[in-house]
Amino acid sequence: MKHLKLFAALCCAAALLAACDQKNEPVNDGQNDNNSPVENPGPTTGTENGHEYVDLGLSVKWATCNVGATAPEAYGDYFAWGETEPKDDYSWATYKYANGDYDKLTKYCNNSYYGKDGFTDGKTVLDLEDDAASVNWGGAWRMPTDGEWTELREQCDWTWTTLNGVNGYEVKSKTNGNSIFLPAAGFRYSGHLIDAGGYGYFWSSSLGTGYPFDAWSVGFNSDYVNRNGNNRYYGRSVRPVVP
Repeated sequence: MKHLKLFAALCCAAALLAACDQKNEPVNDGQNDNNSPVENPGPTTGTENGHEYVDLGLSVKWATCNVGATAPEAYGDYFAWGETEPKDDYSWATYKYANGDYDKLTKYCNNSYYGKDGFTDGKTVLDLEDDAASVNWGGAWRMPTDGEWTELREQCDWTWTTLNGVNGYEVKSKTNGNSIFLPAAGFRYSGHLIDAGGYGYFWSSSLGTGYPFDAWSVGFNSDYVNRNGNNRYYGRSVRPVVP
C-alpha cells in the first residue's frame, strides 16, 4: 500500500513539472512581448507592368531605371516635355506643342501672350497621353510632379558616385535606407548630346509657374542638386514613379 501511495505521488510531481515546462516554453504566435501584433513591413522593391521600383518611404515609389534604359546607370532615352518619343532634333521648330517658337504654344499654356493666337488652356500638369513614362511603360507609371521631385530632394541623402563606371547620384532614403541611382546623362539640344557624364537633367510633369514655355525639372552635377525651369523643347531624362 505504501508503494502505491509513493508511486501516485511521483506521478503527480511529474505531471506538475511537465505543466510548468509547457507554460514557460516560448510560443511563436505572431505576437510580440507586449501582446500586440508584429508588423510585417511591405516589400521595398517590386515590379509594375514589367518595370522595377524601389520604395523609399515617400509618397510614390521610384523606378530603378530611366525610360529607355535597362540598367540603373544606363542613360536611356531623351524626351522633350510633353512628347513621348525620342527624336533627332530638339528645338522649338520640332516641338509638338508650339507652332515653331516659344510664344506660339498650342497646349499647356496659361498666359495668352505665349499662346498661338492668344491660346490658353490652363493646363499645368501633363495629360497621361503626353506623359513619356505612362505612354512607354503603361500600367500605373507616370512622370513625377515637381512636388514629388522636391520630396525626393529633401527626404533623401544625395551622394555623388559612380555605378559601373557611370557618374551620377546615389539617392538614399532618410526613412528606410533604400536607394536609387540617377545617372548624369546630360541633355539633348538640337542634334547634340551635351554634358553627359557631368550633369543630369530630369523632367517633372509640372508646367513652369513663371512662363508656360518652361517646365520644372531637376538638374545636378557633383556640386549641387537644383530645381530648374527649362525650355520645354530640350531633350531630358525621365525617371518614372508609381503610386
